[in-house]
Parts: sequence; structure tokens; C-alpha cells
Amino acid sequence: MSKKLSTIIVDDEPLARKGLAVRLEDHKDIDIIAQCTNGREALEAVRAYQPDLLFLDIQMPGLNGFEVVEAIIEQGLTLPMVVFVTAFDQYAMQAFEVHAQDYLLKPADEQRLAQTLDKIRLSISSEVNAAHKSKLIRLVSDVTGNDCDKILQELENNEPVSISSYSDVLAIKDAGEVSRVPVKDILWIDAAGDYMCVHTHDSTHILRKTMKQLEEVLDPRRFLRSHRSTIVNKSYIDKFCSQLNGEYYLVMSNGKELKVSRSYKEKVKKAVVA
Repeated sequence: MSKKLSTIIVDDEPLARKGLAVRLEDHKDIDIIAQCTNGREALEAVRAYQPDLLFLDIQMPGLNGFEVVEAIIEQGLTLPMVVFVTAFDQYAMQAFEVHAQDYLLKPADEQRLAQTLDKIRLSISSEVNAAHKSKLIRLVSDVTGNDCDKILQELENNEPVSISSYSDVLAIKDAGEVSRVPVKDILWIDAAGDYMCVHTHDSTHILRKTMKQLEEVLDPRRFLRSHRSTIVNKSYIDKFCSQLNGEYYLVMSNGKELKVSRSYKEKVKKAVVA
């Protein structure tokens, strides 16, 4: 592991802190950035340094080790990996209930400490690999147009990644950020000047594309044109209705009424009835 793990030792016993620090010096990927004598100092150190790893005594004056973890979570701080270190083994079960990486009994011998650090390294490696895999899947999704979950399923089944001619997601840029909107969640899209408004159940996204460009990337088995300025997702159409004046409209699953132009009336009616 090339990256050093910033580490804080917390124990109210000076000899315990020193003994653990000496043992950790043999592990070159461990960087001890602070030592604390009680829970409140530990909380402030976590806030100030945002460490990767916390060796935390359980029985201390003021805040005990479990209360330190609770306070970190309650205050919205980033919870580091936690290894509880204590002279009392009755806390072991409770330690793992608060998602500790491991539990060491004092005095921690070198072999047991090495096992704990190996477990931490493996956990970090797994998280890094998962992050890299997620990034790769997103890149493949951008190229193939397939949904990330579908790509992941194909990879897990050792199947070749299929390339769809229609996109499963729309990548929408807004203020320097890119939102990936699953097309299955789109209720309808309508034109607003030079932009398209992409409507989902809980939000509306602004997209700079033409109707023609959208029709080229959206599956016609799922989407259809209901108006020169509107594309609807057939899955969310509740009703096809007519008015006394001869005009037609759709009622979507969220209650929204969308006008159907005469030139698209028969096509829409056929799709809804089918």
C-alpha cells in the first residue's frame, strides 16, 4: 500500500499510548498524526485531522470509546476506521455492533496487531477496487448507452457487454455537473425554446438537444411523439382523452395533462390502446 494511513491513538493511560505507538512504528504505512488522552480530545482531533484510522480505548473518563463514535456520527463528521483497544473483553460484541474494524485486548501483541492492520489494508483495497469498478462501469455506460446495473449484471455473469442502439441514461450537463437520468424514470420531455425539459417523478432537468436528436437516442418501443414539442414515455400514460372541441390530450401517471396534436392523434391512440 503506497498511501499512508493517518492514525490517531486515544487512551487515557500514557504507557498504553506509548506501547501502541512503538509497535505501530514498525508498519511503514501507518502515520501517527495525534495522540489523545480522552474522548473529548479524540473528537476534536477527528474534526481537525479527519484521520483514516482511530485506535480507541473504551474505558476513559468523560466520553468512553463508544460515545466518541456516536458523537462523531451525530456531529456529521467522517467516521474513520475504528479499532477498539481495551483491557476488558466483555466489550467485544458491542465493539462490532458499532462497525469497528477490529477489537484488541491490552496489551496488544505484535502478531495480533499485524493481523488487525492486514484486515484494514484488505478492507481499503476492496473499497478502492469497488470505486475503480464503479468508475469503469460508468465509462462503459457512457459508451454503450446501457444502464449501469445492466452492465454490472452482464459482468457478474461473465457475459459480453451488449451495445444498445438506444440509451438507457441521459447525461445532462448543468452548471459544470453531469446528472445521469435513467430513461425509464422519464415521464415526458417537452420543448422550451432552444432547450428541452426532461420531467421525472421528482425533478425537471434542462437539456440542450433537439427533438430529432432525442428521438434518435430514445427507444421508440418506450417513447412516442405526441406533439411537435412533446415526447412521452408510454409506460406512464394513464388515459387518452378527447374534448368536446375535438382536441385530444393524455393524462400521465402523476395527473399531468399533455396535449396531443391532430397529426399524432392516431399514432398515440394506437400505442395507448395496444
